[in-house]
Amino acid sequence: MPTEVFAIPLWADLLAVGIGALQGATFAALFRDRKLDLLGVAIIGIATGFGGGLLRDILLGIMPAAMQSNWYVVVATAAALFGMLLQRVFHIFNGVITALDALTIGLFGAIGTTKALAMGVPAVPAVFVGVLAAVGGSVLRDLLLGLQISIMQVGSLYAVAAASGAGILVVLVALNVDVFVAALVGVVVTFGVRILAVLFNWRLPEQRRIERLPKLPLTRITQARNRRKNS
Repeated sequence: MPTEVFAIPLWADLLAVGIGALQGATFAALFRDRKLDLLGVAIIGIATGFGGGLLRDILLGIMPAAMQSNWYVVVATAAALFGMLLQRVFHIFNGVITALDALTIGLFGAIGTTKALAMGVPAVPAVFVGVLAAVGGSVLRDLLLGLQISIMQVGSLYAVAAASGAGILVVLVALNVDVFVAALVGVVVTFGVRILAVLFNWRLPEQRRIERLPKLPLTRITQARNRRKNS
């Protein structure tokens, strides 16, 4: 059954976009070899700040939220340039930025998941939409910088944290918990998983392949066939 959308005030959405843009520009400023100009930094900041929201709304077939107000592009651009100019200062407060980033992931994931549920999207695809909304900005940032996508690297639990929060939200909504409470719990779970992963270096196992298949014991029939072939 469709549910109502977990809505947050415009200022809070802009704050989340600004944090994402600032972090994207700060990250991009570390790569001196890319020789990015001001426009390049602004584009990366904008992509990081509301890229996930754009992908979310495109998937749901609705007008992107960032296109419904003049403030989104302005805030994302200003935050990106600010982050580039004060990259060394923000590096000192890396812990605070990480915490705010974890909160932003949770908010975007909750908004994306409830938007999908409100439009009648089934539970599993709704979780996917929420995860994409949460990590889509980081994916676009890495693609623009020509890097390996960070959410696919060992030691990154961005997508896992977002999926945990979105999954809990969907379960609670299915149990008829108020959507605001369910979204709040989802944000807390996402935030907690991400922060704990950073503090305790939690990581998914690296991809493996089977180097050599175990030898199975030969049956009597197989042994008899081998003897006939050799005779």
